[in-house]
Amino acid sequence: MSPQATPIADTAQDLELSERLLAPDGSRVPNPRLDPFVVDVDAAQLRALHRDMVVLRRIDAEGVALQRQGQLGLWAPCQGQEATQIGTARALDPRDFVFPSYRETGVIYARGAQPGDYVRMWRGEEGAAYDPAALGVAPLQIIIGAQTLHAVGYALGIQYEKAAEVAVTYFGDGATSQGDVNEAMIFAASYQAPVVFVCQNNHWAISEPVAVQSQYPIAGRAPGFGIPSLRVDGNDVLACLAAMRWALDHARSGRGPAYIEAVTYRMGPHTTADDPTRYRDDAELEAWRRRDPIARLEAYLRRVGEFDDDHVADTQAAADAVAKEMRAACLGMVTRPPLAVFDGVYAEAHTGLERQRDEYAAYLASFESEV
Repeated sequence: MSPQATPIADTAQDLELSERLLAPDGSRVPNPRLDPFVVDVDAAQLRALHRDMVVLRRIDAEGVALQRQGQLGLWAPCQGQEATQIGTARALDPRDFVFPSYRETGVIYARGAQPGDYVRMWRGEEGAAYDPAALGVAPLQIIIGAQTLHAVGYALGIQYEKAAEVAVTYFGDGATSQGDVNEAMIFAASYQAPVVFVCQNNHWAISEPVAVQSQYPIAGRAPGFGIPSLRVDGNDVLACLAAMRWALDHARSGRGPAYIEAVTYRMGPHTTADDPTRYRDDAELEAWRRRDPIARLEAYLRRVGEFDDDHVADTQAAADAVAKEMRAACLGMVTRPPLAVFDGVYAEAHTGLERQRDEYAAYLASFESEV
């Protein structure tokens, strides 16, 4: 299932080299590799995937708005990557454990995140983000690629306990140039750990295009470590679901790690601190708008007569409700006093901690004296 070693000439060719089940115009594409993994998927399930993607896009838009309004310190948009995140996450078993990067809003949504869970970390509040045990998702990882090592370590624990779980880790194309990702793959392959690597190739590692750091498809690297890989159209939610089912089946059956490269596109900025107009061509952005993952699934559902006004209304109402609850949760958060950061560090306070508290208090007071 590994990709052919064909050089990447441009983003259009890059996408055509990927496995898919739904073409950009919504037509169904037979695929002997992926078809066996979605034979059970009916129209109701496809409408549910469509609903998930619409809700996720609304959550993402609300996150950007909250940051622009000063309620969040930062936000990492995922517009355009809805199919990759929803398709792969909906294939997971509740017992599986996920190790995400900082952009996997759709993954935590699919795992049952509550409204406040989307914003707590980006607001800098106590509690980081969410309860990892409740969602089966480790805290969002800011350090590029570090979560891949955590996932392999967890997978080795699964292997030791002879459990039926799988560890799953998500990362971007830029992270594949980090040593942590390659070291994680070495360990996973050496010990045949039950872990799935999901690379969301969204074409831009901040301002660095993927064609600069990888002259060939990223999924082609995995076989060099002894890990089977599959390169899939990341804007095709059905193909992403099938690819993850393949990878999970491989890992869960004791055959070791698997690797997915989902070829998608980051429509927005890297984060809300980024200005993509400084490095990205408008024509490229427009080309990817025509491959929108939500529009693609909608087009397919219309072709087969399974998309109606009731579904549109229900989906929009669900998206608006989640965004409203997310905003209310964000605005209702009570930020602890700055000095509370020292509370609970040790069971008993000591002189060093007290000195640090006093220094920080003086630092904060210096701003008041300037007013």
